[in-house]
Amino acid sequence: MTTGGSTVQVRRVYDVPADSDGTRVLVDRIWPRGMTKAKAALDEWCKPVAPSTDLRQWYRHDPQRFEEFGRRYRGELEEPERAEALAHLRELARGGTLTLLTATKHPEISEAAVLARLLED
Repeated sequence: MTTGGSTVQVRRVYDVPADSDGTRVLVDRIWPRGMTKAKAALDEWCKPVAPSTDLRQWYRHDPQRFEEFGRRYRGELEEPERAEALAHLRELARGGTLTLLTATKHPEISEAAVLARLLED
């Protein structure tokens, strides 16, 4: 996904880091199981931008709930702490390639995918 000269990508944190990743940011609330900090090769962990525990537990990465999850999550991103974290991600995206990382097996239906779309606009 390209955002005015910069690119926002979504990848699994378990994937081998690529030279094309640019700034690597974990956007999950919970640290990925079995992943070491060295192996994750993160530039930062942006926990405040993650969905609430209640929303995450309701969603359970059910593809049929993704659209509603995205709607609810975008609502949560208007809360002050999350809005500030989203603004920080926007700044990172302006600086070049930004790779949003998540532990989910289906990153295309994750909070990282919702964030990438928002950062695209």
